Amino acid sequence: MAEHLITIEEARENLLACAAFLAEDIKSADGHAEAMKTIVPYYLAKDNVDLAAEFSNTIEDPFTRGKLLTIVAAKCALIDDDEYAMQLVEAIEDHGMQAQAIEKISLQQSYRGDFEKALLTAEGLDHPEYAFADIAVHLMGKGEYTKADQLLDKIEFSNARVSALLAMASSNIINKDEAKAAELLEKALVSTSEIEHAEEKIRALNDLGNLFIEAKRPARAIEIYDKAKQSAEKLDNTHRDLLLGTTALGFFRAGSIDLADRSLDLVNDKTQMASVLIGYSREYWKQNVKTDAIETLEEAYQILKSQHERETRDSRAKYNLFTTIAVSFASYEKPERAIEIAQENPDESEQISALSQIAQVLASQGNDVLARQSLNAIPEDSQRLFALIGVSDAKNGAENREEAIRLLNEAAQLAESIPQLSARSQALNELANRFHNYGETEKAREISHENLETISEIRDESIRAVALANLAELYEDAKFELTEPEKEILYTMIRKAGW
Repeated sequence: MAEHLITIEEARENLLACAAFLAEDIKSADGHAEAMKTIVPYYLAKDNVDLAAEFSNTIEDPFTRGKLLTIVAAKCALIDDDEYAMQLVEAIEDHGMQAQAIEKISLQQSYRGDFEKALLTAEGLDHPEYAFADIAVHLMGKGEYTKADQLLDKIEFSNARVSALLAMASSNIINKDEAKAAELLEKALVSTSEIEHAEEKIRALNDLGNLFIEAKRPARAIEIYDKAKQSAEKLDNTHRDLLLGTTALGFFRAGSIDLADRSLDLVNDKTQMASVLIGYSREYWKQNVKTDAIETLEEAYQILKSQHERETRDSRAKYNLFTTIAVSFASYEKPERAIEIAQENPDESEQISALSQIAQVLASQGNDVLARQSLNAIPEDSQRLFALIGVSDAKNGAENREEAIRLLNEAAQLAESIPQLSARSQALNELANRFHNYGETEKAREISHENLETISEIRDESIRAVALANLAELYEDAKFELTEPEKEILYTMIRKAGW
């Protein structure tokens, strides 16, 4: 057996240690990397940066190794171990990824309030603009307005400056200082004129318009959206319809239905048209104009349904929008229409997703009969199991703990019918977590043990290690102690890994 960072004794006594031990023995480079991508963050959550770094360094693929070393370095910076963070950066082979890691270190230093170190770190970058932007935002949050302004003046890349000003404005809106937010947005508007890339400039203008609405300046928002619309009209690529649609919804939210419809009339792609109409519908519903909300949602569905296959640019986006419409009808208390549209979705996975979400919405509304009808329309037990967990969550959110637990027990009965062991393990983990959260400790413990037995039967080494790491998180949260029979299961897996 090869030398391990985790000893057999440690692996036998701890689920996460066992997962790491098993991952170390995976011979497939891809499988080893996949397992470590799950395991390393768990060690970081425990602030064990040394082991996390060592595990990251065992990965053969330089890209994956660099990504993991980057998140370990960021964690080191967060816990004020900057020296070790920079050592890890040096171990990253790719220069571009090194720069990303240094930027993340600067961001964490800024987050913890050490602005001098953050600036020093950022100044070592070839392109420090976004790091400067983040530091400026945090300085403003601490009331250091002069220093924040001085740093903004140092940012040459207009996109980064606009991003910082938008973040500052958003923070002021949250703090109910709309006047200060509007002042910052006006500064951002000046900087948008310096953005060279047309699509990026239009996105920035739309973001500005949205924040002017939040700052209670709808008239100013309309002026900004008009600038965005004029620029978007000149585009001749696939971004045109999306950006015009975003502008149309902005006009609508700002209170100009006429300008909104004029922008929408310029959109050619029916998926984008339907998406905008869904946005209109939600705004009507917020305003309690329910008839218009429902009629607009129906219009969106009919437009989407009329889109021929040869007109469709993105089938996945189209079918996902069918799901959004179906679930929206459920939210609008039109359950029969919701279920009907869900079942018409040509994409099977989206159909199941819609039925599951509809069941959750109806359960939260107290419409248990149609919630059950939506659940029963899901054909496979494994798919229905996860839907039942979602409905249980909805019942728990509606403070109906008894019904939530009953639904979980129903779901648990379906677990054995899942033939794929990895999917069964995932389901058991979800169930045990819910039972633990509901205070049903004995049931959570029982299912957790069953999950450990299931994991021990998984043949794929990478999937087994990942499942074990996920189970370890539950054992720690619930403070479950390993029993002797469970330690024996771990030891059996360890022995098999060495064969």
